[in-house]
Amino acid sequence: MDLAFIPSPSTGVVHLGPIPLRGYAFCIIIGVFIAVWLGNKRWVQRGGQSGTVADIAVWAVPFGLVGGRLYHVITTYEPYFGAGGDPIKAFYIWEGGLGIWGAIALGAVGAWIGCRRRGIPLPAYADAVAPGIALAQAMGRWGNWFNQELYGRPTDVPWALKITSDPSIGRVGGTYHPTFLYESLWCIGVAILVIWADRRFKLGHGRAFALYVASYCAGRAWIEYMRVDEAHHILGLRLNVWTALIVLVLALVYMVLSAKRSPGREAVVEPAAVEQETADAEASDAEHADAKDEAPKDDVPGDAALESDAPKAAGPGDSEDTAVAGTADKPAGAGKKKS
Repeated sequence: MDLAFIPSPSTGVVHLGPIPLRGYAFCIIIGVFIAVWLGNKRWVQRGGQSGTVADIAVWAVPFGLVGGRLYHVITTYEPYFGAGGDPIKAFYIWEGGLGIWGAIALGAVGAWIGCRRRGIPLPAYADAVAPGIALAQAMGRWGNWFNQELYGRPTDVPWALKITSDPSIGRVGGTYHPTFLYESLWCIGVAILVIWADRRFKLGHGRAFALYVASYCAGRAWIEYMRVDEAHHILGLRLNVWTALIVLVLALVYMVLSAKRSPGREAVVEPAAVEQETADAEASDAEHADAKDEAPKDDVPGDAALESDAPKAAGPGDSEDTAVAGTADKPAGAGKKKS
């Protein structure tokens, strides 16, 4: 008897009137917002302009969704193009089925296009958004929970995932390892690792992104090994296990070669930001100069002051004392005749 387990939702869709709100799509959308928000903060800290990450995400996200779906359909083609398959369902992205490998690969193409349009280096952008992508994956994995998919082997541990039976798709009810939860927690750990390492070692030129890829693949390899859903196998291992191991090695090689070729971090990640900062500084200096010129001037000692100190000639109405007062500084006897 199971004393404790994680329940699965009874449905993956909530209807708001005529509008269906699908849990899988909702998790992906929330994940994208998290990635853009954190990526923007990190980009600004590196010297970029606020809003650049979102502008490039407009290119990267659609490319990533297409790439993720293509990878899934190509590597799991039987439900769509196999015997009794339905090709139209290849477009049913809300039912699940996004391969992270294709999403990152084609998403990088979209990001490259966006970076080219803004005149910024792709590796610097990738470093800024790396931990945000990991958190987006952590959020996106909960979409598998809504769809009751991609769980692990049967188990009776207290944190086991309760799966309901569905003969129409061959799903057998029971309690299984919640691999979606394992991967979600692992991705959160990856994000924390990348943020810490980036601050500690000042990673640049794509090395923060490579660290994210390597650490994610290390976890994905063992989590993938636990899954029981249908998958292609090569030499006894699931295809995605091989993919994770190969990509892990490539990421580590990149980190080593990049550190030798381009140590440190980029001094400038977005030239437009530097130009804007320079323009703002010049405008500020001009304002201060104008304010200085327009400031009211105090009385300056000059001709007027000298005039006020000059002795005045005695006029008709002045007394003799007044006339003599102006000559008080003259030596005694000046102006007198000798007797």
